[in-house]
Amino acid sequence: MSKFFYTVRDNTGRKIAGTEEAPNSDELVTRLQARDLIVVNVGLDSNESSTGFGKKKPAGMQAQHKHTRVTSGDLVVFCRQLSTLLSAGVTILKSLDIISKQVSSRKFYATIKDLQKNMEGGLTFNESMGKHPAVFSELWVNLAESGEASGNLAVILNRLATYLERKEAFKKKIISALIYPIILMLAGFGALLFLTIQIIPTFADLFKGFNITLPALTQLLITVSVILRKYGFLILAGIIISGFLLKKYINTKDGRRAFEVLQYKLPVAGDFFRAMAVERFSSSMSTLIESGVPLLYSLEITEHTVGSMIVGEIIRQVKTEVRDGKTLSQPLEETGFFEPMVVQMIAVGEEIGDLPQMFKRINTFYEEYITTTLERFVSVFEPAVLVFMGAMIGVMVVGMFLPIFQLSQIGQ
Repeated sequence: MSKFFYTVRDNTGRKIAGTEEAPNSDELVTRLQARDLIVVNVGLDSNESSTGFGKKKPAGMQAQHKHTRVTSGDLVVFCRQLSTLLSAGVTILKSLDIISKQVSSRKFYATIKDLQKNMEGGLTFNESMGKHPAVFSELWVNLAESGEASGNLAVILNRLATYLERKEAFKKKIISALIYPIILMLAGFGALLFLTIQIIPTFADLFKGFNITLPALTQLLITVSVILRKYGFLILAGIIISGFLLKKYINTKDGRRAFEVLQYKLPVAGDFFRAMAVERFSSSMSTLIESGVPLLYSLEITEHTVGSMIVGEIIRQVKTEVRDGKTLSQPLEETGFFEPMVVQMIAVGEEIGDLPQMFKRINTFYEEYITTTLERFVSVFEPAVLVFMGAMIGVMVVGMFLPIFQLSQIGQ
């Protein structure tokens, strides 16, 4: 018989911690469940084992750590694995021990081990996650708290895993759509830079031996080439320093606000950025409300996870008015930030008592809108860049050959 500690919740949601002897952890879980208690975690009392389950970790079982930071992919896999193991009846501490042997991030391995240590010390899963805000966001912590209080942690984690997978897939879709235009633009400017720095000076040396007045276009091209050759590094340094200072300013509160105001007021692009903000808002709200998190609490979490200062302030104002007794759709409409379609769908969701489903539909609509907009942008951007490149190269060719044409006319 071994002595185990345990943390459970009763039917009222009250947390209870204690110790009890049992042949193994599974037997103790069965006993506790027979008392109508919701098991949060179970582990060996004292230092009987290095893993908390009476067995030392076999040598060679630790995963090969391929990187140090915790990526979004690491979190998606962790959430899905944990949900699957809990659904299969594995205790949360044992699940964490199993997952820790498979993670590829050194930092995440240490984080999971710290979760185990804190839970063995009597903390709940969400309290343990709360000690790692750099890894687990408020969304994680509050959904875990909701799952533990209701006894549906596996179900909640499954919803969170689905949310994270959709978010990651959507992010990859946006990145893949933008990679080609960026590469094309860099290649184009690289070619123009090469022509300006390497080819034009060759023609300039050639024209020095001619006793002619160079055309204005040719003189302009040669002047630009000379400036880039002489001061290119200074110009590049100026661009890098300016970019660094601009980024530093944007990281301040006033700078962030000014940048977002400009972002949302841009013609055409402003609507796109607004759509991205609404997509993030609807995605978080649907996941939180569907998981049983109260509306006001969901708004508070989304305020900090939406990724926009302006939208966060809007949500804070909406939360205050909802607390005062207004429906959610009413203050959303008054902000003027959300389109009438969004407001009407939320109003319908409130009337029929199905807000999560309405938020899902809003999220699906804006995901499709963003994807379609990016695809159209790429389809227009490619020929536009090619035309621009052709025009610039044409101007350079004409500028370099104009003096040759003049010489041929003089010779006649």
